[in-house]
Amino acid sequence: MRRSRRERKTGKTVAKIVHNLPGSKTNTILPPTLGPPGFTFLDNTRIDQLRERTFSLLEEHGVFICHEKAVKALNKAGARVESDGQRVYFPRSLVEQAIKDTPKSVTLFGKTQEWDHDLPNPGGKFIMRTGTGAHGFVDGETGNYRKLVMADVATIAAVGNHLDQIGFISHPFVNGVPERTSDIHGFAELMSLTPKHVWIQPYETENVEYLMRICVLAAGGEAALRERPIASCIATSFTPLELKQMDVEAIIQASRHGMAIHACSLPTAGGTAPITMPGAVVLAAAEILSMLVLNQIVGSGTAVIATPLIFALDMRTGKSLQSSTEVLQGVSMSLQLMKQGFGLLTHTYGSGSDTPDVDSQSNAERSLLGQLVALSGADILGGVGQLECATVFSPVQAVIDNEIGQMLQNYLRTPKIDDESFAWELLKNIPQGGNFLANQHTLKHCRATLDPHVFLRQARDTYEAENRRNAQDNARDIFRNILNKDPLPGLPDETTVREIKKMVKAGDANILD
Repeated sequence: MRRSRRERKTGKTVAKIVHNLPGSKTNTILPPTLGPPGFTFLDNTRIDQLRERTFSLLEEHGVFICHEKAVKALNKAGARVESDGQRVYFPRSLVEQAIKDTPKSVTLFGKTQEWDHDLPNPGGKFIMRTGTGAHGFVDGETGNYRKLVMADVATIAAVGNHLDQIGFISHPFVNGVPERTSDIHGFAELMSLTPKHVWIQPYETENVEYLMRICVLAAGGEAALRERPIASCIATSFTPLELKQMDVEAIIQASRHGMAIHACSLPTAGGTAPITMPGAVVLAAAEILSMLVLNQIVGSGTAVIATPLIFALDMRTGKSLQSSTEVLQGVSMSLQLMKQGFGLLTHTYGSGSDTPDVDSQSNAERSLLGQLVALSGADILGGVGQLECATVFSPVQAVIDNEIGQMLQNYLRTPKIDDESFAWELLKNIPQGGNFLANQHTLKHCRATLDPHVFLRQARDTYEAENRRNAQDNARDIFRNILNKDPLPGLPDETTVREIKKMVKAGDANILD
């Protein structure tokens, strides 16, 4: 690789804006007419270093897997198992074959075709999803914080349904229902209220079966679900390097129903992972690949979406952070390693902040995060509406995030370079004191710009005359309008909803007793 003058002088590699060649592992500076723009901290040598360390970690340290059936299947497939029956060493050949066999594309199906999303997107775009797991809620009208309850699921569904950048919706943690089956209650409610694809996040091993049964009911049967999986499922490592029974069971059951697996690692640098980000990135990659192998050996080999959610420990307070500059570096490197190094679909937080409210810090952090993640090539930007390190949901923030997503999509469109975009004939003939306002070229292209509805473009006089109305005020009005909209078509019928509610009761009866 040819080094820049600054790199030759300092001996340091400089982060570059690049264009990614489709189907290639290399990153090359290209003319702006070719491919979507991208950003990377890593050249090919560094990607290879991270790849090698990932394979070595899986082979030399292994992963603790708390699922007897899965361990036996991995052992039979060629993995070495420690005498304790849980520590599994993954030979490189086994991992490489699993990567090769894993589908590199997937469709996240909605209940109707208009909500289907192909990944990777043929146009190089990303899709967004709402935040998941939040137990807190910032009221869209009052701005007051409280625990998230079942009625808020309907609000999340409405917001997710009517925001155009939201490709699929995640169920939150619901208070006011039995804690052990909160996932079943929240998921069932959400599945009844949206035609969009839904993300499953199990909380207990026993719950996985009931979550799958709800999917079967909503899809119209086992065969219909396998043909058009209307949900996908997250499986999460217990960092460092451990897979609990629940997550292995989620992989097995979701995969057998045809669902894509969001293989998720959540290392916290300085806590559950090395404080230096390259170490955290390798750890996350190893955990994700261990789940990918499991899906091939024990599951049904459905698509795996690599989902590195990188955090850092604030050493002053002990709090986890998702938006620090160190985290941003780790996220970007993780995405490139999983996408360029291993050829996998990718998903991470593309929104969210470490502040507990919808404020200037929140919007600064999530804008920086979203831009970096989008430029790093993520297929899915998660975390819409989430605050306080993914523990709180705000519908007003979700509206703002949707417009930030629109801006990013527009920003990532590489301009076409030709005589039309030069306005060449006009440029050659512009007279002294001329302008470009009153010509057909301007009229032709003036509507191609993004027209924001949340962010303001007004002068001081208008701002003062409107009592200093700001973007948050606009977002709140959009949120109110959403709540007044009619439900979208494609929802489960009344009979199906009743059957889903019966399944929730059955889950409570069998699990809680």
